[in-house]
Amino acid sequence: MSLRILKAGLQTTIQSRPRVGLRHLGVPASGAADPLSMALANKLVGNPACMAALETTLNGVTLEFREAVSFAITGALAMVRVNGRAIELHCSSRAKRGDVLEVGATTRGARSYVAFAGGLKADAVLGSDSTYLPAAFGGHAGRALKRGDELDLRSATEVSERRTPEQFRPPISSSWMLRAARSCETGQLRDARRLFEKKIRVGNRNDRMGIQLQGETFTTNIEGDMPSVPVFPGIVQCPGDGSLFILSVDAQTTGGYPRVAKVTRADMHILGQLRPGDSLSLIERNDSVAAIELREKHAYWREWLPDIAEVI
Repeated sequence: MSLRILKAGLQTTIQSRPRVGLRHLGVPASGAADPLSMALANKLVGNPACMAALETTLNGVTLEFREAVSFAITGALAMVRVNGRAIELHCSSRAKRGDVLEVGATTRGARSYVAFAGGLKADAVLGSDSTYLPAAFGGHAGRALKRGDELDLRSATEVSERRTPEQFRPPISSSWMLRAARSCETGQLRDARRLFEKKIRVGNRNDRMGIQLQGETFTTNIEGDMPSVPVFPGIVQCPGDGSLFILSVDAQTTGGYPRVAKVTRADMHILGQLRPGDSLSLIERNDSVAAIELREKHAYWREWLPDIAEVI
């Protein structure tokens, strides 16, 4: 075995690429909650953008290396140590057999990504190594990691030191803006303008299924239950209590709440870094502008991540 988990943290899973084209069969996308950060970690150790890596949530992970390998950590701001010595985020490092890596609790942002040169071995299901927790498949036995788990690398290798250029290090904040477009039932909101005018707080109900927003409530003209309709990550729903709910990567494929907005594709990766207590504003975009901004974002990132279109 290449790695041994000493402390698993709140929720540490193996994630890679999403499962695409299967929603009509009831299979959600899954994959990294912040795929841009995962791609950046993989870049630093010479892996493809969607190679299987560890995704930690809020309070990190501690592991022991059983063989020498290069690794890198990106994403949320957190203290990271090897054998008690602090190391940098966004910089590849080399570990030798017996070294202990500690990814600490996040101070801003929600998720850290740990990539290993050569990539992690994982259970591939329906074209992806990603863990989908509700159905218990993919990743490592379809579940979050726990103390004592032992993981293998596909081929442990060492690479020369590499750093993410400053202009390609996504800012991690506690106050966010997400570009969003109107959706199928936006017109049923009694005051749709408030959707894009008010700051909203990220609530405690926050996981890979979705993110509840608090501080502002909304009402619709829809009485009673809606028939179930297709939904997908980034859809903003308005349940009966009026508190908005943004669907995330593990979200179900159908739902019965009004779909009042949709986070644009260019900003979907930000959902993985929202943490309870953060403030959030939705910035309105129409479909044409959203498409232009996505192309502009791809053009910007392509210099460092040539396969950016697979990521965001």
